[in-house]
Amino acid sequence: MNIANTQIQMRKGILEYCVLHIISRGEVYTSDLIEELTQSQMIVVEGTLYPLLNRLKTAELVDYRWVESESGPPRKYYSITEKGKTFLSTLSETWASLVSSATQITTKN
Repeated sequence: MNIANTQIQMRKGILEYCVLHIISRGEVYTSDLIEELTQSQMIVVEGTLYPLLNRLKTAELVDYRWVESESGPPRKYYSITEKGKTFLSTLSETWASLVSSATQITTKN
């Protein structure tokens, strides 16, 4: 069994939650998302983020707006929708429960 593959799958499992959480703090540009996820070692391949953002947009959990840039093409800024806030709240409850359950299991001798 390959440990790196398991680690990647664990990160992918919580990537959506982390992305929504970052976007919930305020409007964010894609490269800022990538930077924070990379610094936190939550993203391995940048190409993973774009399909996820499209799924979140299709599910109406996030929205975006185009902003003209003086130094290049327009930039897409993402924000969370009301539906996204509700979804994130539920994910936060699930995350807290998972952390509690995992801690309970992994701290036993």
